[in-house]
Amino acid sequence: MIDYLITGGAGFIGSNITEHLLKAGKSVRVFDNFSSGKRANLIGQPEVVEGDLADPAAVKRAVAGVRYVIHMGAMPSVPRSVEEPAATHAANITGTLNVLIAARDAGVQRVVFSSSSSVYGESPTLPKREDMIPSPLSPYAVHKITGEYYCRCFYQLYGLETVSLRYFNVFGPRQNPASAYAAVIPRFITAILKGEPPTIFGDGQQTRDFSHVENVIAGNLAACTAGKAACGESFNVACGGRISLLDLVDVINQITGQKIKPKFEPPRAGDIKDSQADIAKAAKLLNWTPTVDFQAGIEKAVAWYRHQLT
Repeated sequence: MIDYLITGGAGFIGSNITEHLLKAGKSVRVFDNFSSGKRANLIGQPEVVEGDLADPAAVKRAVAGVRYVIHMGAMPSVPRSVEEPAATHAANITGTLNVLIAARDAGVQRVVFSSSSSVYGESPTLPKREDMIPSPLSPYAVHKITGEYYCRCFYQLYGLETVSLRYFNVFGPRQNPASAYAAVIPRFITAILKGEPPTIFGDGQQTRDFSHVENVIAGNLAACTAGKAACGESFNVACGGRISLLDLVDVINQITGQKIKPKFEPPRAGDIKDSQADIAKAAKLLNWTPTVDFQAGIEKAVAWYRHQLT
């Protein structure tokens, strides 16, 4: 039996989880269509099954003989979902349903689903708690809350153990800064390292609860083995703080020894103003708390991107 299947295992978060598990001596199968994930991201020797989440037969092959499924596979990015709602729906909703059906039929022990803080929408209440009513503002956010509902239904109807993790602005090694949909931290770090002004969409006062990928790895592993009280539930995975994008630029400048000012563009459709997580539920039911704080995480990220650019 294979210990773990990582869908989207050649992507940013998926490849970091894969590398960690392989180093821990676990057997890992990666399922990816390599549309955004890269084979170069696969450190170690995982078994690789190439295929598309929207193809039920391919998903069934990938899930066969697996103990835990960590479902990272998706078309990420709020802006991309706004531009391509049909294509992202097929990957994110139909793909998740295919994974759950295959896992149910194969007798998988547990599925851990990658959700997103975007499900909370623009509610002014901070920090975000899992019992708040979702208010998705983008197709991507709709996809993620729909995936959570499917996970809960599959646990309640079929007994398939599922746990959903709502990530808040994850960053770290192998996050692509060059994509048109790139996250803010890799864009800011690489721009400043090159001596270029980072682009802020909006006024820069918006805040985010940034979390290094090592926290997410630990959250996924905790979700795989947590008690039955966690099944069918959703959990915030973050650090529980928040920082503005203007302050983020200042921190990166400080670490890199630069004094580069950002440039500003109009706000992007679907982006939210402020985000911060309450992580008490994950501490209680998953026995998980973050171990890499924001400052340490940014220092790790700067060191990694600096190495890539040399």
